[in-house]
Amino acid sequence: QVQLVESGGGLVQAGGSLRLSCAASGRTFYTMGWFRQAPGKEREFVASLNWSGGSTFYADSVKGRFTISRDYAKNTVYLQMNSLKPEDTAVYYCAASRRSQYDLRYEYWGQGTQVTVSS
Repeated sequence: QVQLVESGGGLVQAGGSLRLSCAASGRTFYTMGWFRQAPGKEREFVASLNWSGGSTFYADSVKGRFTISRDYAKNTVYLQMNSLKPEDTAVYYCAASRRSQYDLRYEYWGQGTQVTVSS
C-alpha cells in the first residue's frame, strides 16, 4: 500500500545536473528524504525535508549543490542535483518516515534510481 517511486536518474557528465523525483502514495509522512549507495559503500544520507514545514537538512558532501523540495499537491519530493561529481555516482533512494528528519531511521523506501556521473 505504501509506495515510493523514484524517477529521473541517468548518466550525466561531471558538472551537469539531474532532478530526481519521488512520488509517494498510501499514507502521509512526517519526513521525506534521499539516501544513496555507491558500489562497495554503505548507504549514506543525502538530504531530508520536513513535509509540513519544509525544513531541509543536507549531508555536508552535497551542501550547496543539491536541493530537496516538495510539491504538496502531487505528494512528491524532488532532489535537484547540480554540479555533479563522479563521486556522486550511486543508486539514489527515496525514503519516508513518521519520525523527525534528524532521526535517520526511515521506515519506507523506494526501489532506487541509478545516477552515474562520468568524468
